[in-house]
Amino acid sequence: MMRALSIASTGMAAQQLSVAVVANNLANVSTVGFKKGRWDFQDLIYQTLKSPGTLIGTGQVPVGIQIGTGVDAVSVYRGFSQGDFQQTDAPLDLAIEGDGFFQVTLPDGTTAYTRTGSFKMDSEGRIVTAEGYSVLPDLTIPSDTLTLTVTSQGDVNAIQPGSTTPTLVGTIELARFTNPAGLNSLGKNLYQATIASGDPTTGTAGLDGFGTVLQGAVEGSNVNIAEEMVNMIVAQRAYELNSKAIQTSDEMLGIANNLKR
Repeated sequence: MMRALSIASTGMAAQQLSVAVVANNLANVSTVGFKKGRWDFQDLIYQTLKSPGTLIGTGQVPVGIQIGTGVDAVSVYRGFSQGDFQQTDAPLDLAIEGDGFFQVTLPDGTTAYTRTGSFKMDSEGRIVTAEGYSVLPDLTIPSDTLTLTVTSQGDVNAIQPGSTTPTLVGTIELARFTNPAGLNSLGKNLYQATIASGDPTTGTAGLDGFGTVLQGAVEGSNVNIAEEMVNMIVAQRAYELNSKAIQTSDEMLGIANNLKR
């Protein structure tokens, strides 16, 4: 009975984690470029009371007795499936259709990666994120630009007064990873490379397996509200069942404590 209390408590802790991940997904359902989280559980070590194959006389135990000790979370990973596009018509709103990340420079000089393409222009004409982080490679838009266009391959072109021919300002390169789920989440929809994700491979959008760039749109969250609500209900019911197991074990202990000769 004491074993059952411990096992059920691990189940309640696991379902608390499930609800926390679902809550974070739902909280970011409208966050541009957000990628939903998912969890993996694994059973814990087993207590072997009788090993399968134990010899008894001339025979052997065919099954044995092994009692599990509960459940634990093994990972909470990001699912990088494509989110729906939201049309904005803003010239610096960019979305990636397919594989790849935009690259930005953090204040400490390191590179971070994002799927959020809600870019702005700072006082010097550089393309930056909402937090002011420069997009890589550094691009400066001429101050007298009349029209700004970004091609599907990331070429940034500006039309200036007195000319109808666009001038190439630069090209936005994309990065991709062998295992994007292994990226380290920094918040603000930014990720950093880790040993698990592998080193980034950079290249031109639309070539060598990279996705294409779509101007005037952003990629919405890939959270499915109906799916998250179902996950929340399942987690809630599992939590209730584990709490019932604790209650039942407590009642059985109470009966054992009240036994009289």
